[in-house]
Amino acid sequence: MTIIYFLIGCSIVMALIFLGAFFWSLKNGQHDDMHTPAIRMLFDDDSPEDEEDEA
Repeated sequence: MTIIYFLIGCSIVMALIFLGAFFWSLKNGQHDDMHTPAIRMLFDDDSPEDEEDEA
């Protein structure tokens, strides 16, 4: 029974660490640019036509 209390305590500590890391990333601007990742695939420089011309 004591192992259950130990595992619950470890899971709460781990959850608090991940929550702290999430708030730290928000504070440091990790999630500021929400537009660029959505359109990044539209700016692909490699096109199939270029590869066929080189062969």
